[in-house]
Amino acid sequence: MVTHQPSTATGAGVRSPARQAFLLLRTVFTIAPILFGLDKFANLLTDWTQYLAPVATQVIPVSAQQFMYGVGVVEILAGVLVAWRPRIGSLVVAAWLLGIIINLLVLPGFFDVALRDFGLLVGALALNRLATAESRNAGGMVHK
Repeated sequence: MVTHQPSTATGAGVRSPARQAFLLLRTVFTIAPILFGLDKFANLLTDWTQYLAPVATQVIPVSAQQFMYGVGVVEILAGVLVAWRPRIGSLVVAAWLLGIIINLLVLPGFFDVALRDFGLLVGALALNRLATAESRNAGGMVHK
């Protein structure tokens, strides 16, 4: 029989594998979107416009770089939302990743990146389930 330990900042709750997984995923899904979002303005990691399907700028008539600025803002906000409200933020990140996957499937030659992002989407959904459990363990008062 599996029992749930209370999620506290100290004690057995921190040692719980589920609590550790929650904290790990929450940290990664907070920091990574913020850093990637910031890089949309600097293009230090890559030229992000290469990952943008041309149809995107046909639907929203701006330059590819301007589109990426918007993407960067959304990613930063999504990371902050994961930190603040992981149960909601994880679903926003999952939906955002689904959009990225669809965009990548439209482009030839990026199926490997789409598959990687699918793995991230599954991780975001796992964070949602853990955040839901955390919320229940804390009596619904935190981690909504």
